[in-house]
Amino acid sequence: MGLISGLVTLPLAPVRATMWIAEQAQEQAESELYDESAIRAGLLELEQARAGGDFDDRELDEAEDALIMRLLEIRRLAEGSGNGRVG
Repeated sequence: MGLISGLVTLPLAPVRATMWIAEQAQEQAESELYDESAIRAGLLELEQARAGGDFDDRELDEAEDALIMRLLEIRRLAEGSGNGRVG
């Protein structure tokens, strides 16, 4: 980038920085959303909560169903990509 174009686009630097931060946050969120080990850990926590009697069975069933749906979605996406990786 030349000196003139650098000076002209300088006022946009905060916008570019904000966009970069937002993109990094989105990548991190997607990484966590599609992490099978995190889902398995969540399922284990639900089993422990069920054993401890901390929550209503209906609440636990709903949370478990949501995690299983995420896991199935991850596997469906992995099969569709052909290389076993999501993202």
